[in-house]
Amino acid sequence: MADTHSEFEIIDRYFNRPASGAVLGIGDDAALITVPPQTELAISTDTLVCGKHFLADTDPYQLGHKSLAVNLSDMAAMGAKPRWVLLALTLPDHLARHPTWLSEFSQGFGALAAEHDVVLIGGDTTAGPLNIGVQIIGEVPAGRALRRSGAKVEDDIWVSGQIGNAALALQHELHQRTLAPDEIAHCLPALLRPVPRIQLGQRLLGLAHSAIDISDGLLADLGHLLKASRKSGYITMADIPCSGVLKKYLSDSAAVNCLLGGGDDYELCFTAAKTKRPIIQQLAEELAVPLTRIGEIQAGNGLIIKDADGNAMTWETRGYDHFSA
Repeated sequence: MADTHSEFEIIDRYFNRPASGAVLGIGDDAALITVPPQTELAISTDTLVCGKHFLADTDPYQLGHKSLAVNLSDMAAMGAKPRWVLLALTLPDHLARHPTWLSEFSQGFGALAAEHDVVLIGGDTTAGPLNIGVQIIGEVPAGRALRRSGAKVEDDIWVSGQIGNAALALQHELHQRTLAPDEIAHCLPALLRPVPRIQLGQRLLGLAHSAIDISDGLLADLGHLLKASRKSGYITMADIPCSGVLKKYLSDSAAVNCLLGGGDDYELCFTAAKTKRPIIQQLAEELAVPLTRIGEIQAGNGLIIKDADGNAMTWETRGYDHFSA
């Protein structure tokens, strides 16, 4: 089934919604927003490229969800409340004329936006290879945003949720390994419909010293945090939370790389003083989000991975690189 839509028809039919919370939304040369006193804006942008960040046959509803979720995760890492979003779609001709694809993509995007009270206030559509660009704007109390650079010596290192399921599912989708039906059913949602930890991020304000979201892999992103904080640290391999499915395959180095460097987890990695352990454990119960202590911040530079006996392990993984072949 095909239909012909101009740029403005696509915007009006699939993406134009009432812009509550904004002075002016879609339909003018720019949107207008107001910012409460003593508030800072957190602003982030991500681009998803077909064939690089998602497969061409990815379900459009789930692609709409993920396109927003990866940006919401950036807000979570800063402890910000997401408020407004802009969407830039580059569409190949067959999708621009495909009302079902456009409808399902916009529904997936819109459902997650509604869940977090995020308003689509503008964007752009153009013709070309499928690319999805999202810019998100959030609010955070002035001077209180979580940053990568705040880690302190003897801080605990924590992660939320489970690590590695998305990367394991991607290996299956790329035919690099074969998972059983129940295994792929368990792992695939982490790849296609990640859950941004918005509420957790906001509750970490004043509790955590530093934070980052895990998008490029645990070692890579924790490495960014350590570099920004000018600290070193260690993590214990056995303490990194992962599913029973992934644990089953950890004798395989490719599966270990899912855990340490696979990326696409969109969980939070944060550091906090040891004295905050009871509060963090209580927060985990309150939010029903597993929070696991995996290591410690130390003076110096670099990151050490320890085995169960406390011995340093050697593991080379680069994490996700947007410009790798």
